[in-house]
Amino acid sequence: MAKKNKPNEIYINRIYDAPVKDVWEAWTDPKKAAMWWGPRGFTITTHSKDLRVGGHWKYTMHGPDGVNYPNNTIYYEVEKYSKLVYDHGGNDDQPPLFRVTVLFHEVKGKTEMEMTMAVASAEAAIEIKKHIKQANGNSTWDRLAEYLSKESSGKEQFVINRSFNAPIEVVFDVWTDRKHFEKWLPPTGFTMTFFKADIKPGGSTFYMMSNDAGVKMYGRAKYLEVSRPDLIIYTQQFCDENEKPARHPMAPTWPETMLTKVQLASEGPNETRVTITWEVVGDYTAEELQTFINGRTGMTMGWTGSFDKLEAYIENL
Repeated sequence: MAKKNKPNEIYINRIYDAPVKDVWEAWTDPKKAAMWWGPRGFTITTHSKDLRVGGHWKYTMHGPDGVNYPNNTIYYEVEKYSKLVYDHGGNDDQPPLFRVTVLFHEVKGKTEMEMTMAVASAEAAIEIKKHIKQANGNSTWDRLAEYLSKESSGKEQFVINRSFNAPIEVVFDVWTDRKHFEKWLPPTGFTMTFFKADIKPGGSTFYMMSNDAGVKMYGRAKYLEVSRPDLIIYTQQFCDENEKPARHPMAPTWPETMLTKVQLASEGPNETRVTITWEVVGDYTAEELQTFINGRTGMTMGWTGSFDKLEAYIENL
């Protein structure tokens, strides 16, 4: 459960399936940081890095639209494998946006990352949160999860997180009860109809998504694990109207079978974080895997649209 942060603070907590040493090096080695630092679609160029108290990390973030964002990070505390404190967002033309404290904890072979961003006031924190959401800033920590997975296991994954203002039991229900599920999961502009919905270990679903333009997409899922209140794992495939496996109707090189892991974690009495992990399973070609890798930006947009609908749906429950 997340700690109680102050009104002028933004708190982020993540668990990574990697040792503390690996997570620390991903943060502090500029070559490794270049593989994940920044929102999805961004890249960085490090000009210099001096990882010590009083040292600077000078780098430029390159946006997908071609805009460059110079940054000058100043370190105030550096405790190897344990803690970083630094100012973020400053450069020659502007003061830092906030003070960041990052703590790294070993938890049963995994790493818990606790990050606190402190700004001048509660009002400034609200504005910074809006800016982070608009810039898809939290995808930075999703990209870190993907990078660590690739380094440790060789697996290519897609990860996305979102926090919702609802207790974990409520969020679990909207993921496992078809009367809720079909209201928010389809892409924007589509509706969802279930022909079969047996959401339990060993159960399966068969459904259709359609829009006003007459587009119909059929799909099926097989549930491998459903553990209340925090874990749902299933495979999913596109199929035809007879429930026979078929290819993505608009992306013929999309892999046939995806494994979806939905993890829920309480961040307070009335707040729950959902973590989605997607990976390709079964038989697939190198071209299909590359299609998946290249599609992460589109996946982010798709899941963000569904999450926006889920957020609004939960508010109206």
